[in-house]
Amino acid sequence: MTTHEVSNQVPPLVGYDAADDPALLDGLEREGAGWAAAELHELGRLGGTEAAIEHGRLANDHPPVLRTHDRYGHRIDEVEFHPAWHELMRTAVTHGLHAAPWADDRPGAHVARAAKFYTWRPDAGHGCPISMTYAAVPALRHEPGLAARYEPLLTATTYDFGLRAPLGKRGLLAGMSMTEKQGGSDVRANTTTARPEPDGSYRLLGHKWFTSAPMCDVFLTLAQAPGGLTCFLVPRVLPDGTRNPMRLMRLKDKLGNRSNASAEIEYEHAVAWRVGDEGRGVRTIIDMVNLTRLDCVIGAAAGMRQGVLTAAHHATHRQAFGRYLADQPLMRNVLADLAVESEAATVLMMRLAGATDRSARGDAGETAFKRLALAVGKYWVCKRWPAHAAEALECLGGNGYVEESGMPRLFRESPLNSIWEGSGNVAALDVLRALGREPQVMAAFQAEVGAAAGADARLDAAVRQVRADLSDAGDLELRARRVVERLALVLQGSLLVRYGHPAVADAFCASRLGGDHGQAFGTLPSGVDFAAIIARAVPKLG
Repeated sequence: MTTHEVSNQVPPLVGYDAADDPALLDGLEREGAGWAAAELHELGRLGGTEAAIEHGRLANDHPPVLRTHDRYGHRIDEVEFHPAWHELMRTAVTHGLHAAPWADDRPGAHVARAAKFYTWRPDAGHGCPISMTYAAVPALRHEPGLAARYEPLLTATTYDFGLRAPLGKRGLLAGMSMTEKQGGSDVRANTTTARPEPDGSYRLLGHKWFTSAPMCDVFLTLAQAPGGLTCFLVPRVLPDGTRNPMRLMRLKDKLGNRSNASAEIEYEHAVAWRVGDEGRGVRTIIDMVNLTRLDCVIGAAAGMRQGVLTAAHHATHRQAFGRYLADQPLMRNVLADLAVESEAATVLMMRLAGATDRSARGDAGETAFKRLALAVGKYWVCKRWPAHAAEALECLGGNGYVEESGMPRLFRESPLNSIWEGSGNVAALDVLRALGREPQVMAAFQAEVGAAAGADARLDAAVRQVRADLSDAGDLELRARRVVERLALVLQGSLLVRYGHPAVADAFCASRLGGDHGQAFGTLPSGVDFAAIIARAVPKLG
């Protein structure tokens, strides 16, 4: 006797093009990288395959393992990864998601890279060493001699895993190691020391509390040299093939990002080379920090897109109370609201990528805009992701709460980007610092937002409110989060009004700027074009 029949189940979300994203593709053209569309779709189709999705699952179900010693008792400090991790890394590197844009003279190279980083998301953890390698190049250029030797290998599209002398490999990955137990984000409190040697190198002695991707080939780190806090390049393997005494003490047991190893380390007189002048460590490494902050925004926007795609796919195929979920008014409100938030994040992410590309080519105006907009976007987009992930998961009900759905992994990943490279308070205070010290950045920001003046009365009113907020200097630090939130919303509103789908722009302005919105997702006002918005979020299979 059959006890039950399996019915009303949602087909697997596989066999789709992850790059089939209207907001992403519009931004690709608008920001000067339309030439990369074919490769982006190739990567998107690969990311939607069952094989890629399975690699992401396996890499997280079998997290990295630290091997401090070999069977004979020799110190080796190695981390073992599941083969799925290496497949994910190989795809990312061969498609140039790491530092390849620094070797590409085409306008839009950084935009193309951002779009590919957004698209290739079967696993978020492996994006960490990819992101740090991308960000390391401009910091390394503060020391031209080191850059000349290492940059060609950092930009190479060959994934060459293994602990060997860096300059003998076909491709390199770079990490970053800044925070210590006593300081966290306050890196000026670092106690690691750097002793200069007659040959021009230094010896580092101290610890680092959080070193992601400790199996990278080289690391940028901070230590106290005689002249003050300084940036250094630290190889895992020395030129003669011996291990640099950078000891891996343990791997972090993290909430999410579990496929990626993060370690506590100790330097036991590790060999390092200075990058930039002594005492200028923060100024040197800030180039790297800013680019990893960009990737925090990209990763959060990509996570939102994955969440709304999964929710819309489920609702399109699942029935309850005699109707498909996607046909029920309240679920349509939730899906549309999630889609609006996702598109607002994507359009901002692509604008920041465009500014990064033009800034790298010497555009001073774009550099000024990026200085403020990147900090604003880092704060807001990353803050929005956890709530968005929770609501997307809830769209699947109990099915979304089980690991097989993939939604718990997405949810666990969502808080990371707001913490990485400066938590919410750090990002908000960085905005105030930029406003106070660099008047040109606000002028550039106002010009960008003002390009939509007169197009929507709700946006115009919100811009006036922001100006009033900033004109009142009293307790500005206390109000920093509110001020930065409003800066983010008017920037997203301006971009959507100018470049977004009219239905999305109208819903955003009505709910995020006009105040016609509740505290939860799914509270868009009547009159929104729900059908047009949701249609942009339903994945096309096959």
